[in-house]
Amino acid sequence: MAGLQQTNSEMILLSWVRQSTRNYPQVNVTNFTTSWSDGLAFNALLHSHRPDLFDWNAVASQQSPVQRLDHAFTIARQHLGIEKLLDPEDVATAYPDKKSILMYVTSLFQALPQQVTMEAIREVEMLPRHTRITREEHVEVHEQHFSQEVSFIFLLSSCGSKVAVSLP
Repeated sequence: MAGLQQTNSEMILLSWVRQSTRNYPQVNVTNFTTSWSDGLAFNALLHSHRPDLFDWNAVASQQSPVQRLDHAFTIARQHLGIEKLLDPEDVATAYPDKKSILMYVTSLFQALPQQVTMEAIREVEMLPRHTRITREEHVEVHEQHFSQEVSFIFLLSSCGSKVAVSLP
């Protein structure tokens, strides 16, 4: 039940983010890892609710991912009272930590207007499942698959069968 509640919470949060950033063509948030690496999603989320705080075009076009992330975290701290819970260098990676991103986006969700439409939720439900799989889930699936292969090999070898295995 806790897993279902977490999944529903993530879906609502992702729906809110997608709905809030819909008017920013450079931003396409499909998960809570890689979609945040370049810093554009955090800035678009802030700008969509508080366009008075900064010039979107200046941030989107002239800064590096680390600079954009630092900008978003600084704006959120100064104007929304959200502490810098993340280091830009830790987010500007191939696979940022999902739990850290979720925690920070949840803080933004609590500080900004929260209206989420059913259309936005349906849109997230229609996203291909593979775009929502995180690196951790990817590794977990491969580890589980490998564990099943090893168990099968052990079972066969304990029965006296000779086994030839090619591992990826």
